[in-house]
Amino acid sequence: MEVQQTEVTSDRVFTVPNLLSMARLLGVPVFLWLILVPQADGWAIVLLVVSGLTDYLDGYLARRWNQITRLGQLLDPVADRLYILATLVGLLIRDIIPWWLVVILLARDVLMAGVLLVLKRVGVTGLPVHFIGKAATFNLLYAFPLLLLGDGTSAFADICRVFGWAFAIWGTALYWWAAVLYLEQARRILAAKKGRQT
Repeated sequence: MEVQQTEVTSDRVFTVPNLLSMARLLGVPVFLWLILVPQADGWAIVLLVVSGLTDYLDGYLARRWNQITRLGQLLDPVADRLYILATLVGLLIRDIIPWWLVVILLARDVLMAGVLLVLKRVGVTGLPVHFIGKAATFNLLYAFPLLLLGDGTSAFADICRVFGWAFAIWGTALYWWAAVLYLEQARRILAAKKGRQT
């Protein structure tokens, strides 16, 4: 018979996964500077790739080493959102992506911020991250470097642009699907809290 391990959330701050998340956060302004000021696209792409790898690695290590922390549960999605926001701003200013894509993605984040505020009022500080949400983030983090590489006139740029838009469209759809799932989670939590009060 297989024994199922339960994940224990701790209050520790200095864990390897948390340090990886902190490093990702520090990389956000560096990425924005690289993409806008010197337009050092190669280094910006390297930073995005490293961010994507550490995003996977911090979650994996947290589960593997039993280092799941409340701080990590906060830092990880914040770092994801900030990278997406910084990339959207950079690509929009560079005229690589249209404004409507930025509006669609930011509208989802505004909606989720509202949901989290409602949950916070009843003592819930966040929602568990699920696979669809992570898949959406990975798709978008794959899309952005490809769209950046697609900003040119070569055959290679054309291929990158096609794949970049494929990841962007799929990632955006998953991003909103994840929001629907999070809304359902929030509805169940609020209903359970209301049920306990009556």
